[in-house]
Amino acid sequence: MSELLNTLMQDARVWQGHRHTQTTQPAEPTGYQILDNQLGGIGWPKGALSECLLDTPGIGELHLLLPLMQRLSHNGKTVFWLNPPYTPYAPALAREGVNLDQVVMIHTDDGDFLWTLENCLRSPVTGLVMAWPGKLASREVRRLQLAAEAGSNVCVLFRERCYAGQNSPAALRLELEPGDQQELKVNIVKRRGSWPGQRCALAMAHRADLSFREAPRVVQGPWPASTR
Repeated sequence: MSELLNTLMQDARVWQGHRHTQTTQPAEPTGYQILDNQLGGIGWPKGALSECLLDTPGIGELHLLLPLMQRLSHNGKTVFWLNPPYTPYAPALAREGVNLDQVVMIHTDDGDFLWTLENCLRSPVTGLVMAWPGKLASREVRRLQLAAEAGSNVCVLFRERCYAGQNSPAALRLELEPGDQQELKVNIVKRRGSWPGQRCALAMAHRADLSFREAPRVVQGPWPASTR
């Protein structure tokens, strides 16, 4: 019995309120060192659900996943976009170093969403699934968690912040808000092996910079220069 208890206590899924636990669950670095530090040096959990909770899309949440998209797509893993609120702009993804050959976008009807997401999670070619599910019942989130455990990939659900108070089996839950200085504020609502409540801000101003990096150049043709 003692050996069984020790095994359970080492499992990061068993929360121990008196101390932090270093999880040994597989994970992928986020690409943001400050966020990885708040996540215990781990990152996005593999074989488990992660949730990003936000009020409205377009606050920098996709940039949060960009380093992971870059890495996985160049490692030959497929990145699935399931029911995104807007069509991804392919030239911008390519400019940021994402291998577009490994990007698949899927739009489903409401009745097909769970089935499609489950199959993406169970596929051996999958590296990352990003999904915008809308409203989900607790039993449906548990169903997706079981599908996530069957695969060894990262799954991120983008949900409204009103669901932050809903019980969820997701291994990681992040609350996202835009900052005053074009940063993305991240509040860790839940993560395995630790207390919630850690916060950080990720600089995003360089992503939103639309200014020209070079001075405009005059196009010169083969004609002779005009004389005064």
